[in-house]
Amino acid sequence: MINQKNVGLGEVRSVIRELFEYGKMRKAQIGEENVYDFSLGNPSVPPPEEVTSGLKKLLTECDPVELHGYTSAQGDYVTRKAIADYINSQFGAGISPNELYMTCGAAASLTITLNAICNSGDEVLTFAPFFPEYSVFADHAGAKLIPVATTKDEFRIDFSNLERALSPATKAVIINSPNNPSGVVYTEDEIKKLCSVLDNYGKAHGTEIYLISDEPYRELVYGNVKVPYVMNYYARSIVCYSYSKSLSLPGDRIGYIAVNPAMEEHLKVYSAICGAGRALGYVCAPSLLQKLVATLQGVTSNISVYKANRDMLCSALESYGYSVVKPEGAFYLFVKAMEGDASAFSERAKGYELLLVPGDSFGVKGYVRISYCVSPDMIKRSLPAFKALAESYK
Repeated sequence: MINQKNVGLGEVRSVIRELFEYGKMRKAQIGEENVYDFSLGNPSVPPPEEVTSGLKKLLTECDPVELHGYTSAQGDYVTRKAIADYINSQFGAGISPNELYMTCGAAASLTITLNAICNSGDEVLTFAPFFPEYSVFADHAGAKLIPVATTKDEFRIDFSNLERALSPATKAVIINSPNNPSGVVYTEDEIKKLCSVLDNYGKAHGTEIYLISDEPYRELVYGNVKVPYVMNYYARSIVCYSYSKSLSLPGDRIGYIAVNPAMEEHLKVYSAICGAGRALGYVCAPSLLQKLVATLQGVTSNISVYKANRDMLCSALESYGYSVVKPEGAFYLFVKAMEGDASAFSERAKGYELLLVPGDSFGVKGYVRISYCVSPDMIKRSLPAFKALAESYK
């Protein structure tokens, strides 16, 4: 008999992907301009010019055999050194190329990391709302994902809930800041307190808890918001990074894992990362993309478009009576549904051709996620539909 768990995962897509596929069907039926698809976190802002010029240069000036050939299993050394140099220049982390592992994006980074550190029966904590695939990644690693409720309607860390959730089985805590789906960015004080709680619990119970920072949205922050770098606050930290959002390259699947050199036995942990990548068949991330991102450290797409989208959508939705927590980063709004059942609200929204993701799978009931990484024109065209949806509840 084949693996029935995987059959189930293959037969039922995530609710985000289901809505995305529904949107493609509706666009074919009634025209793309008549469907307001806020389902997928698929950047609408084009990659920066440096991506195009960098690719052209690589394709025309490099030896094609070397360009398209295998790199080292953990990634091209020149690329890893460029990334390490950039991390050190920005955050002073003291990381070397030999503590970096190149991956096919943040999903691969998280999957590899969890398989590297977890054993059967371990628990992995994360703060709700959270990216739903964390549950799948943890389960595949033999662990159980434990959602920890955050503060009501603000979605910040509730340390009382965290302390109650910690147990001798806790192997890791995943944070995602800026957060998908709430847009919350944890402050330096929150990160310091989180690290203190984990450190104190570990010392009191003789356990070692890893802090995994999932960072595909690090650069997508607005105003003077800063994203603390966890390696500067907690020794047993691992960063899982992706260029998908910062460079608008989601389909090209390139990212990395960084192991904190301050961690005791960090080379053993790095070896486990390499071993997990080997076992999962993730060795040698795409060579062309590795060589490209080596030249693009510190470069980002035009994220000012997302800020303008956020401001336009927040202002309009609040005027229509929606309850919105204005995000500090990423490109999502987490909006309170106008009825207790977010799935029913999402279904009603379909009647106005609005595709909004119910928040239940993110670990919080009664909310929907709106991905505003779309064209400003689509947001403008969608506003009458949002208004009509709100008025249907009055």
